[in-house]
Amino acid sequence: MTDLELARAWRRGDRAAGEQLFERHYAAVARFFRNKVDDDAADDLVQKTFLACVEGLERFREQASFRTYLFAIAYRLLCRLYRARRRHPAPIDFDVVTVQALDPSPSAIVARRDEQRLLLEALRRLPFNYQVALELVYWESMTAADAAAVLEIPLGTAKTWIRRARQALTRTLGELSTSDELLRSTLSNLSDWARSLRDQLAPRAEDEPA
Repeated sequence: MTDLELARAWRRGDRAAGEQLFERHYAAVARFFRNKVDDDAADDLVQKTFLACVEGLERFREQASFRTYLFAIAYRLLCRLYRARRRHPAPIDFDVVTVQALDPSPSAIVARRDEQRLLLEALRRLPFNYQVALELVYWESMTAADAAAVLEIPLGTAKTWIRRARQALTRTLGELSTSDELLRSTLSNLSDWARSLRDQLAPRAEDEPA
C-alpha cells in the first residue's frame, strides 16, 4: 500500500495501517527533531506529527509527495513549540535565530567521530531555516523542490537558502574546528559525514517508547 492509502485506512480506523505508516517514516521524523529539542520533546513531537498527518489528511492535495506533507507538519509543530516556549511576546525570526539559541542545552546525541561532532554543532549554529533546508537535502535526500514544499516557500527561495546554508556551514565549521586537519577532513567529505550521521540520529521504530 502507498503512504496515502495507509493514511486513509488509518483514518478509517485500521490500526495496523497506522502502525505500518509509523514504522515506514518513524526514523526520518525522529531524526528531524532529535538534534533540535530534548528527547522527551522529540518523542512527543513525533507522536503529534503522525496524528496531525491523519487528522488533516483531507487538506493533503497530493501536489507534493506524502513524505514532504509529513515533514511540513513536523516543521510547523516544531516552530509552534519554540514559540510556546518563548518568554516574551516578540515574534521569532526563523531566518535568523539558531537552534542553539532556541534550545541551548547540549545535544544528547553521541557522535562516533570528531567530524560528526563538529558537523552537528555547526548545524545547530546555522539560522534555523537554513539548518532545516540543509538537513532535508543531506539526510533525507530531498530536492530543492521538496524542501520548498516542506518549508512552504517558493522554489527559488529554497534554492537560495540551500546555497547560503552551505556557505554558512563552511564558515561555521572553520570557526568551530579545533585543528586544520579536522576541518580539512570534514570539508573534503562533508556529504559522507552528513550521511553517516543519519542512523545515529534516530532510534528504530521498535525502540519507540510505548
